[in-house]
Amino acid sequence: MAKRATGGRKAANGKRVARKAPARRKRAVADPITTEVIRNFVVACAHDMNAALYRSAFSSVIYEGRDSAVALLDRNGQTLGQSTGVPIFVGNIDVCVRLALRRYGDDLAPGDVIMMNDPYIQGTHAHDVTVLGPIHYKNALVGFAASRAHWQDIGTIDAGSTMGSTSIYHEGLRFGPSRIVRKGVVNQDWLDLLRTNTRLKDVVVGDLNAQIAAIKTGERRLTQMLDRVGVEVFESAKENIFRQSAELDRAAVAAIPDGTYTAEGTLDNDGVSNEPVVVRVTITIAGDRMIVDLAGTSGPLKGALNCGREQTISMIRLAYKAMLSPNTPITGRSFPTLEVKIPDECMFNARDPAACEWYFTGLGLLADLMITCLGKAMPEKAIAAQYGDSMVACFVGADPRQGRWIAIEPTAGGWGAFKGSDGESALINLCNGSFRNIPTEVYEVKHAMKMEEFAIRRDSGGAGRWRGGCGVVRSYRALKDVDVSLWFERSATPGWGIVGGKSGQPPIIAIDGPGIRSGALKLKAQTIPAGTLVRTMTGGGGGYGLAKDRPPEEVVEDIVEGFVSVEGAARDYGVAVDPRTLKVDEAKTAALRARM
Repeated sequence: MAKRATGGRKAANGKRVARKAPARRKRAVADPITTEVIRNFVVACAHDMNAALYRSAFSSVIYEGRDSAVALLDRNGQTLGQSTGVPIFVGNIDVCVRLALRRYGDDLAPGDVIMMNDPYIQGTHAHDVTVLGPIHYKNALVGFAASRAHWQDIGTIDAGSTMGSTSIYHEGLRFGPSRIVRKGVVNQDWLDLLRTNTRLKDVVVGDLNAQIAAIKTGERRLTQMLDRVGVEVFESAKENIFRQSAELDRAAVAAIPDGTYTAEGTLDNDGVSNEPVVVRVTITIAGDRMIVDLAGTSGPLKGALNCGREQTISMIRLAYKAMLSPNTPITGRSFPTLEVKIPDECMFNARDPAACEWYFTGLGLLADLMITCLGKAMPEKAIAAQYGDSMVACFVGADPRQGRWIAIEPTAGGWGAFKGSDGESALINLCNGSFRNIPTEVYEVKHAMKMEEFAIRRDSGGAGRWRGGCGVVRSYRALKDVDVSLWFERSATPGWGIVGGKSGQPPIIAIDGPGIRSGALKLKAQTIPAGTLVRTMTGGGGGYGLAKDRPPEEVVEDIVEGFVSVEGAARDYGVAVDPRTLKVDEAKTAALRARM
């Protein structure tokens, strides 16, 4: 019987030749140069998204104040790239993407848009609306584009923001992951719901459309990259970037001496009661692991200082980055060994129906305390505390040209000094990053208000060998009857100094008009008559080192630049300066410093 052929072909001499197995295609990989190009490209994509948002937004709090953030993420919701913006936003946008994946799973099509704002799941307040959409390439899900922005009105009990809420149900519309666009078709019912329940109807819908424009920009830019390098090379570069991020973070933590470090501070109140609010942080370093424990912190609170867990973790990550690795971007594998412990009953673990309108106030103190703890472990990086709070002034009125208007903004202040440098003056606090004051020209054109003063607040920075940064004075004159709300903090625990440096000055409010109690740092919405002047003064940062060690010539320079007064130079630094000639009286200076 003839044997059965087992494959191959016959050669000319009649012998059978074995068939070669087909060569296996090698998986495309990214070399180091391509990886670096892609690392910077995804960040550039995010900047383009932000530009689209700013150019399209209807409200000045976004296009001028820049109360927003954007990010590109992979198909699993891990961060690829993010733009500059409000730093506490970008640290937890990935959570929102994973929530959308959990709700919609495989039922995400090109053209879909999902939004959410629930404080208990994304961590912020209801004004911060996250809008995201899937990115498909060649019929496959490859990632997500997301934006978050502050909507000026979300239907709160008071227009704009409410300063006295005691329940989430005072704080406006709240919604979990909700699909508002399906395969490119807008759900008009959702738009009607938003218009019906917000005071700034066209502005709210306009800002929503601006956020959609931002995520469409991210989708377009990412697909352009995939057209150039292909999915396999892109995925390979992503894994390289993620691996490098994890390795760098592990090394940064491992370099910190093992030990346990603790710091504690107090907020003035929760806006409802006069009870002090305690924030306590304990950091334990063990090898390459960092454990942050918030045991001992107050809460939950009756007032609106409560904060969702995810946003708390985001703030801790921000303080971590500021001290350990400020020059490397956050990715989906950052913070591999960071563990956060938050008690169940805590202001930083908000649950229904806790009020969350002013969630970021406690976060500012939390960040300062964490930086102080890490400064104890890394004295060469120690930095004094900043002024700390967003210091929000809100005015609401009506205008025949544009109907109801809302002007709300945080206010800059002073940052802490560190070895070798004074603190920055007139800089927004750590929570808010790229947030800006609304320019005076825009403020006065858009609102029935006059900005009578915007200046450095002299002598507000903590004295030290290196001076704390100064706060600012910002004075608003009402041109018509308007409603005013104020939320200023950190008078109980102003920006503290270190290594012998003095604390910065606390904030001050002064109102020149009938019927308003001047001096209160928190003010629930009240009507003030035309002509009333509201003068806000933010706090300063802490100083570093002994004030008597600051060279007199540097104190004179501070006087010239408007950071220190002649009286403050003598009182705080022991430097006697002639106010007419600005010359130092050396004999008087020696006597003053001998008594310090």
